[in-house]
Amino acid sequence: MNSSKDQNAKLEFLREVADRNTIQIPSPFKKLHYKKPNRRHKPARQLITDEARRINTILQKDKENEDPHHHMLVPKVTFFNVEAPPAMKPTKKYCDITGLKGNYRSPTNNIRYHNSEIYQLIVKPMAPGIDQEYLKLRGDNFVLK
Repeated sequence: MNSSKDQNAKLEFLREVADRNTIQIPSPFKKLHYKKPNRRHKPARQLITDEARRINTILQKDKENEDPHHHMLVPKVTFFNVEAPPAMKPTKKYCDITGLKGNYRSPTNNIRYHNSEIYQLIVKPMAPGIDQEYLKLRGDNFVLK
């Protein structure tokens, strides 16, 4: 019994020392009464359609309130006329001869080709005027003045 009293006294002493050495600071952990906010995360396409609906309803209300003899032309909001930033992906390069993926480019005339067979049979023996016609289709030709 005496040893249990000594242990309780020691534990009580350690608790008192621990209480004196602690500082009250805000806890970085969740509080017990914390409630997660009720937010919905929508994909971009759904945000665009919701905004388009909102704009169209506003335009409909304005149209109903306006003078019936006055007509205002407003483009319908679609995915194609919503402004967007430029694409970050590089443009795909296609073979000027076959239309397949253009992995290579000729060093002499800048024509893109798919494989070595196309280069040996078509691109290498190509006449100087013909290569400019292929580049003209792609919009990459040059005109000497």
